[in-house]
Amino acid sequence: MTVYEDLKWRGLIQDISSPELIEKLNNGGMTFYIGTDPTADSLHLGHYSSFLITRRLAKAGHNPLILIGVATGLIGDPRGTTERKLANRDEILYNFEKLKKQIQKVFPYPVINNYDWVKEINVIDFLRDYGKYINVGYMLSKDLVRRQMESSGISYAEFSYMLIQGLDFKFLHENMNVDLQVAGSDQWGNITTGIELVRKTTGEEVYAMTMPLITDANGKKFGKSEGNAVWIDREKTSSYELYQFLINSEDVVIIDYLKRLTFLTKEEIEEIEKQHLAEPHLRIAQKRLAQEIITDLHGPDAFKEAEMISQMLFAGEIKKIPVNDLYVGLRSVPHFDITENTILEILVSTGICSSKREANEFIDSGAISINGEVIKDNKLVINKDIAIDDEVVVIRRGKKKYFFCVLK
Repeated sequence: MTVYEDLKWRGLIQDISSPELIEKLNNGGMTFYIGTDPTADSLHLGHYSSFLITRRLAKAGHNPLILIGVATGLIGDPRGTTERKLANRDEILYNFEKLKKQIQKVFPYPVINNYDWVKEINVIDFLRDYGKYINVGYMLSKDLVRRQMESSGISYAEFSYMLIQGLDFKFLHENMNVDLQVAGSDQWGNITTGIELVRKTTGEEVYAMTMPLITDANGKKFGKSEGNAVWIDREKTSSYELYQFLINSEDVVIIDYLKRLTFLTKEEIEEIEKQHLAEPHLRIAQKRLAQEIITDLHGPDAFKEAEMISQMLFAGEIKKIPVNDLYVGLRSVPHFDITENTILEILVSTGICSSKREANEFIDSGAISINGEVIKDNKLVINKDIAIDDEVVVIRRGKKKYFFCVLK
């Protein structure tokens, strides 16, 4: 397949600004950029899915630049619903440094900051050299702006966001030979503003390509604002947490994830799909997805560790897992401090069960496990003799509900 055909097959092309871009993508040699604003101190899985385009196009002979938009981050991108709260300047600068370090580790390409050139522009020059060329009616027609106008209104600051992003494209085209901007599909309006600005001020043609946003089975996109961010920073989302997220991907989306989130070939993915359809209960596709992503982000040892913890938890072999690994691996489950008491009282006092009646029903049916062992005695006292390393008590209710308790 050509580069364009491969991207199309993987579901990585939503819109292109011109049919001419197809041949240019196939031929290589373009300098392009993709960006993000430093609104958090880590990329999440949604960013990762988009930023992989840098490696895909670099392999095809193109030259990537990654922009972290401190200037645009200080303004705030319209989201089509309500006005964003203005970000704290110190926090934005802190996030920039964290993101730059993280990005250069995962995506080894030049990282640039639009504040470096935007800070040099005074308000008169901004209005004359950039604002003069973009019609207000054109800006109002953009989907996110129009929706926000209809919803809660939009400030001049957020209204100006697309003009600053257009300014970025013009600056990078004139100073770094950038002819292509790539982004998620929600950025189409901002990107095309840059194309318009370059065309009107230089008479030259630049290009844009957007990718569909990655979503879960319900169509909900991955991201901080959606409340379901899975961070690529190991300190924010552990390898085990990432493993659990990926291994629980629904069958309806798993092959699309393999196409968009890995570098497996078409033949490899088709073979995995064949095996997965034959025995979906083995979760072959999900396991391979987890292996590819965790190995890429955290290394092969992190994947093996996450897989091991998962297998031990599933088998009920909790006591074999080192306490430090338990703390990390079960970081995302509910945590409780407890004191010595019966299991019945602990289940109720922590809220693991809503009442003594419910707790007794769970215990009688064998649905409660303590550190991997099924408990059927509601008078069992939870103390240091039962706790792992005298302190950790992992309670499982049913097959998947874990609770991490620390004995005080």
